[in-house]
Amino acid sequence: MKKLSTILSLLLICIAGTSCGQSTGGGFSSPQGYDLNHPVKYDMPVELLEISGIAFVNGDASTIYAEQDEDGKLFYFKLGDKQINSTRFGKHGDYEDVAILNNYAILMRSDASFYTFPLSGIKNKEVAGVQDFKKILPTGEYEGMHADGGKLYVICKIGQGVDHNKECRGYILNLAANGALNQTGTFTIDVKKIAGMVGKKKLKFHPSALAKNPLTKQWFILSSVNKMVVVTDGNWNVQQVYPIDPKIFLQPEGMAFDRQGNLYISNEGSTTQPGNVLLFKYKR
Repeated sequence: MKKLSTILSLLLICIAGTSCGQSTGGGFSSPQGYDLNHPVKYDMPVELLEISGIAFVNGDASTIYAEQDEDGKLFYFKLGDKQINSTRFGKHGDYEDVAILNNYAILMRSDASFYTFPLSGIKNKEVAGVQDFKKILPTGEYEGMHADGGKLYVICKIGQGVDHNKECRGYILNLAANGALNQTGTFTIDVKKIAGMVGKKKLKFHPSALAKNPLTKQWFILSSVNKMVVVTDGNWNVQQVYPIDPKIFLQPEGMAFDRQGNLYISNEGSTTQPGNVLLFKYKR
């Protein structure tokens, strides 16, 4: 009887709107074209135990850029290489994501402080020309950032005065030619719809990363806390919700696509596991 109840509950979730998607045999459904149950795993060296954000330059997967939570360094390397490179851009801090836009590297701290510098300077031990921008977004905790179409998109994990049972807020920033940042727009995501799609009356949604699929133009939004990937259309309307396996995704904090549509998700490590980057190859 208990087994029958479980099956009925899963069916109700599908009917409610969750994309039960393609079955990949791992117990968790995946977005069309991907298998989130069987990644190619790249373990990170000890310097990136707490890897958080990841990014590419215009989807070029030959070099991945990454940062980690505590050290003010930008790392860059080819996945699979044993040796990685880095440059220092700031002091120790709670850094959460990285983006590359118009030949500038942009690093974001959890309090929405931003650091920009020309990407051409990363071969130096310490990069020059770093600019920092504080208090250009509302007070809150921020972990997700993505560059697309000449703009920077930032999603709020925990916002002051925001009911996270109802909505998730995001902000659009412009990067000037001299590396300066300023806010130019906003967007919202309907959390009540996400909750309904996973069969819950209430759900506090706390996203940790976002990236735009270059093939479908959909937004993929990752939540480490909620252990799910939310897919929206280009206007942030929720289309599908995919719970993810906590055994595979220990602490997923970063997300990026390459130009072929392959999906990459980075996970912080633990005392027993290294940090990693998981590759999910796109299959038509």
